[in-house]
Amino acid sequence: MKKIFCILFFCSSLFSFSQEEKLKVGLVLSGGGAKGLAHIGAIKAIEEAGVHIDYIAGTSMGAIIGGLYASGYTATELDSIVKNTNFNILIQDEIPRKSMTFYEKENTERYALTLPFDHFKVGFPSGLSKGQNIYNLMSGLTVHLEDEKDFSKLPIPFFCVAADVETGEEIILDKGSLAKSVAASGAIPSLFAPVKIDGRLLIDGGVVNNYPVEELRRRGADVVIGVDVQDSLLNRKDLKGVFDIFTQVSNFRTINDMKHKIPLTDIYIRPDIGRFSIMSFEEGAAIIDSGKVAGNKRISALKQLALKQKSHPKPYKRKIIDTLNLSRIQLAGNTNYPRSFIIGRLRLQTPGKFSLSQINEGIDFLSATGNFDKINYFLTQDDVETYALNINLDESENKTFLKLALHYDELYRSAALVNLTRKSSIFTNDVTSLDLIVGENVRYNFQYYIDKGYYWSIGIKSRFNSFDTPVDYALVEDQINGNDFNINRIDIDFKDFTNQFYVETLFKQVASLGMGAEHKYLKISSETINSSEEGVDVPGTEFENNHYYSAFGYLKYDSFDNKYYPKRGFYFHGDFHIYPFSSIDDFTEFSIAKGKIGYVFTPIRNLSFRLFSETGFKIGPSDQRTLDFLLGGYGNNLINNMVPFYGYDFISLGGDSYIKGLVEADVEIFKNNHITLSGNIANVENDLYSSGNWLSMPDYTGYALGYGMETFLGPMEVKYSYSPEIKESQWFFSLGFWF
Repeated sequence: MKKIFCILFFCSSLFSFSQEEKLKVGLVLSGGGAKGLAHIGAIKAIEEAGVHIDYIAGTSMGAIIGGLYASGYTATELDSIVKNTNFNILIQDEIPRKSMTFYEKENTERYALTLPFDHFKVGFPSGLSKGQNIYNLMSGLTVHLEDEKDFSKLPIPFFCVAADVETGEEIILDKGSLAKSVAASGAIPSLFAPVKIDGRLLIDGGVVNNYPVEELRRRGADVVIGVDVQDSLLNRKDLKGVFDIFTQVSNFRTINDMKHKIPLTDIYIRPDIGRFSIMSFEEGAAIIDSGKVAGNKRISALKQLALKQKSHPKPYKRKIIDTLNLSRIQLAGNTNYPRSFIIGRLRLQTPGKFSLSQINEGIDFLSATGNFDKINYFLTQDDVETYALNINLDESENKTFLKLALHYDELYRSAALVNLTRKSSIFTNDVTSLDLIVGENVRYNFQYYIDKGYYWSIGIKSRFNSFDTPVDYALVEDQINGNDFNINRIDIDFKDFTNQFYVETLFKQVASLGMGAEHKYLKISSETINSSEEGVDVPGTEFENNHYYSAFGYLKYDSFDNKYYPKRGFYFHGDFHIYPFSSIDDFTEFSIAKGKIGYVFTPIRNLSFRLFSETGFKIGPSDQRTLDFLLGGYGNNLINNMVPFYGYDFISLGGDSYIKGLVEADVEIFKNNHITLSGNIANVENDLYSSGNWLSMPDYTGYALGYGMETFLGPMEVKYSYSPEIKESQWFFSLGFWF
């Protein structure tokens, strides 16, 4: 009997040991937007306790963090990724300026609101962001998985939850593209557009199951660790607006669900993240720390769990891939846009060696066209050393857009812009755009552009521009029949009608070389002074009413990271016009050359310096004065040869040649708020270079102190400027994108 008891005890011990060896630990991570970064801190505590995770389940941000952890990243590496990620760019789908053509740069820096307008019906985007940047980030971070499609074969088996936006059905994602799956799970409604997977339109899984502990149990998890970063219900004192109430109502279901989900969790970790919001990404370090603090509170239970696991598999060694040998590019989903157009915009010539950043830049180049709702890519290995880049394209069904903007400045005053843009009107890669600008000065801009990338693109432009403003009488005195009036300023009415045909080619997306032909009609008049013809007073004076025909060429280089508040980059714009013909009877041929160069750098955070130098001069003995260089005022979109100059009002200084320097210091006192200190100097006169006066001390100086704020309408700015020569000050106000 005693022998039988010993045998039974030994068998029981073996059975118990076997059970401990097979103990499977699951980790469930809830959604919560930026608050989900606390998962990283909690995982740090889990790692330090020695617990090995056998399964991971996640929703929304929990899916993103969990998917990366499952693919082989450590908590420390995840922390580093967060610190080096600009979440504003990530969420807003902001495309780097360097990835845009000059035409695309002008479009993104001109309009405040863009809406689909197919069949003349106003539509609305399915989300504020397409989620392309999130997908690009995840694709780059999971490239070491190559073409692995089964999430159960990841270093840690994984699944995430999404919701079918059409049926409300809960969708478990455990196969396919990991990057695409976690992007779908995190597609917060109204913030991100739905993600199409296997014919379904999927959104944030938090809508149906924000803490998928039940499915984790069904998949064999013996012990479940749960990290919960969901909102708690607010009291009436904290419900301060419509958004708070909406969020409270949407939280009713998830909080109620937790009543039966928490008992299914063996080790429940609840970080203290009440002071953060779902968009508090700028406080990522503090959020991660809150997760670590909460994890440490359960460190005893975690260490006991680690002891029960007995043995642990060897740590996964993630394959580090910096560069790839691409043998080919495989496209799918492109029906309207030919392969040549897509490959041309990708700027990836295969076979060749490319870094992951170069591949993402290529995707940015393609995304900047606006022709695709989503661009998904993954790599497959052709052989030991080469890969194929597989790109799945989801072409946009929208071809027509309505674009709107508002603006105010001291020259054009208040204006509203309505734009109609149509893509693929005649050719697949063409864009037709018409701006109608109404306000105190009516204007229009028309452009037709055939984008051929690095080949010669073709464009047609037409514009009408008008404004009225007081100018220094000395600038027009010699055109009023020698009359000497005792006045300082004269009001002029300026009208410009310009048409261009041009071709241009790009170099590495930041440089453009172009040439073309131009017709310009100028009419400049004033009602301040009456003309006299053979003793008869004629109401008003007409200074200009002529047509000019020219050929031109230009070279542009623009690597600024922002048009209005750049922090780094280099700028150059050289332009040459030759005017061989005009409607003037005794017209003499002349040419105008001008150039501008700029450099911006940021030596310390939030402090940028901008250095600019520019010049222009006329070649030839023409008496024509209306195309002279006219300095004064402030602006980013002045036409012809008008040049902004602090300290003087618009069109205060004039001559057929000038040279100017500008130095600016920009301090971003807090996010999107800037204080600028500016100083400019110039020499302006006729025959400046032939007289040698361009080397003399500057005749004109001006200084400005400004405050600017970046808004969804564009920059809002106020500047106070002063000139010591005239001992006068000027105020300049502007609101919105310049157009």
